[in-house]
Amino acid sequence: MAASVRSAAVGRIAVLLFLLLAPAGRSLATDDISTSGADPQISIHAGFVDEKTCSACHADQAAAFSKSHHAKAMALANDETVRGDFDNTTFEHDSVVTTFTRRDGRFFVNTEGADGGEAEFEVKYTFAYEPLQQYLVDIGSGQLQALDIAWDTARRQWFWLGDGAPAKPGSTYHWTGPFYRWNRTCIDCHSTDPKAKFQPQTNEYRSTYVATSIGCQSCHGPGAKHVASAQSGNVSSSIPDTSLPKVDAGVCFACHARRTKLLDGYQPGKPLLDHFSPDLLRQDLYFPDGQILDEVFEYGSFQQSKMARAGVTCLDCHRPHEAKLKVEGNALCTQCHTETKPERFVRQDPSGLFDTPGHTRHQAGSTGAQCANCHMPERTYMKVDPRRDHSFVIPRPDLSATLGTPNACTTCHVGRTDDWAAETMDGWYGTQWRKRASIAHAFAGAANSDQTAIEALRALVSDQDQAGIVRGSAIAALSGIDGGDFTADIRTAAADADPLVRLGAAEAAGNIPPERRLEAVGNVLSDQARAVRVAAANALASTPPDLFGNQRGNFETAVADLRAYVETNADVAETQSNYGVFLFARQRTAEAEAAFRRAISLDPTLEAMRINLAEFYRATGRNDESEETYAEAIGMAPERADLRYGHALSLVRKQALTDAIVELEEAVRLDPQNSRYKTTFAVALDSAGRTGEALDRLDGWAAGGDADIVGLALQYSLKLRRLPEALKHAEDLARLRPEDQQFSGLIGQLKQEINGK
Repeated sequence: MAASVRSAAVGRIAVLLFLLLAPAGRSLATDDISTSGADPQISIHAGFVDEKTCSACHADQAAAFSKSHHAKAMALANDETVRGDFDNTTFEHDSVVTTFTRRDGRFFVNTEGADGGEAEFEVKYTFAYEPLQQYLVDIGSGQLQALDIAWDTARRQWFWLGDGAPAKPGSTYHWTGPFYRWNRTCIDCHSTDPKAKFQPQTNEYRSTYVATSIGCQSCHGPGAKHVASAQSGNVSSSIPDTSLPKVDAGVCFACHARRTKLLDGYQPGKPLLDHFSPDLLRQDLYFPDGQILDEVFEYGSFQQSKMARAGVTCLDCHRPHEAKLKVEGNALCTQCHTETKPERFVRQDPSGLFDTPGHTRHQAGSTGAQCANCHMPERTYMKVDPRRDHSFVIPRPDLSATLGTPNACTTCHVGRTDDWAAETMDGWYGTQWRKRASIAHAFAGAANSDQTAIEALRALVSDQDQAGIVRGSAIAALSGIDGGDFTADIRTAAADADPLVRLGAAEAAGNIPPERRLEAVGNVLSDQARAVRVAAANALASTPPDLFGNQRGNFETAVADLRAYVETNADVAETQSNYGVFLFARQRTAEAEAAFRRAISLDPTLEAMRINLAEFYRATGRNDESEETYAEAIGMAPERADLRYGHALSLVRKQALTDAIVELEEAVRLDPQNSRYKTTFAVALDSAGRTGEALDRLDGWAAGGDADIVGLALQYSLKLRRLPEALKHAEDLARLRPEDQQFSGLIGQLKQEINGK
């Protein structure tokens, strides 16, 4: 997410003997008590206290925390917090000129607004601190938008966060659109107990938080009971304080994860999977070997690691309040990776001599001798923010050469090849390192729907030594391979002890035939983890009610969890549209249409929302409305081939074949590799009596070796009695489908007819 940076400091503040008491006459449990602070969004929610209450007694911890980036995650814009150059500075990108100015201690941006015209906006807040800082402006209706021009704090210059061509004004990915909306995209992790308070009736926000930035109660939970305990004398240095929940890794992962929010109100000690559904190792997020690809933060990487399975946590390496490393350099790693096995590890043995040239193969003290540079390579996000991979991989340049995965060797040795790196490692270790087990081949095969990957993925799912996120991702990937029956595999995974494996199974069930899904994941409708229940409810949407039997109650409970997730994300168009799909599968057509329309009202320019509505109209026999909806979507995204194709099919249903052919030709032009578009275009031409033209097109495409295209070319060449062409296509098809013996007879007949002439 463009407006996201690291957040959620962790740690346990030591309890002191004295605590500043709350002002007399104020109830600490009262919700939404306004404060006199300068930030109008601050409100003390139920169970919380003003953050100053914590710092007054826990001075040392507060002082340490104040220096952290977490403490500066968000702030009111003023001379102390704004780091960018607002001294009448101009930045231009793609003909859009933006000017940054200041007046009377306030900060302003003059740039392209939602209507495409130039306008001035006041900066209300800073967002993040280093290595970049973004700025939030209020565009009305309570919406805070993050500018897509940010300040590079190292180079001290403005830069554009986007890639490719700039989005159209007012659209989803324009800085004024939903993607850059703080209330929707960024709010969870930059403030203390933030509440979006979206108003569905008006599409407005009344957002509040306990503190502008991350504070003590972000990680330790609501402090009112803690204050009350201290006031009553129940807290001392010798009496444990039970009024604050224990801080665990979930506090970190609630923000440091690529995840979907299921429910508001996450606090320390609560089950992470009751409030969030973490993304698994999808091919658009991770490389096949599990290394970070897209901006996934740390959870998914760390969960793969041996260290996570050994019980290592964030706080073993990171200071809780400063949010810095406990020790600099290799000394951080040799806390555990020492010559003598640490007592804390029972099953694992991390001992050995590692901080030596004998292990690093680099000169001591050099960049290459740093553990993190080999085992935690960096990848840069938001153009200037390098982040380390937390899966702690062992460099595999041999896999880089064959699968395109990154490796630390050639990342550091710029200009050298993967083969060079692999051969160098052969010289160090022999060739046995190349045989080390890896998840890469299985996931790479799954990404290409390779049948040979099936058994490798099955082996990962059943391997109890693999991390839960790997095994859950493996069952999800397995279900996406064409042609197999994976019901039994999913059913077994759904009974696994690890909730991430069960989550993968529930997601996988959506890829098997609907009539097999209840058998596969019916047992997780009552799962302990909300994330699993919601995924299972989604997968079982089309299951007839009478088939649930004694699981009907569990299904309805899971559906209630799903509805809570939808309500939690009431301002997210994609969530509302997906809920429409669920409702339609339940044959609740009126509610489904309302959900689809609701999605469009939230994000009118997101064409995918209109596709779902158009397909809903098609499925309910409302062809005219389906065609009109596709036309509206094309008006917003004319270069989308899938929209052209969908519109063409809607025109065919309206018997407007001539117009459909125009759209199909455009779809082929926009996506020339899509064989389905090509064959549909050819069929349409044939239906219009233009079979010769269809065959000419197919002849040109047949060189690509697509069996469907060649088969259709054979059919039309036979229809037109263009026998030499038919013979060529029949011979090509015989090579493409050697298992099909019918072509040998056809080839013989064609040769006979041709020679007979």
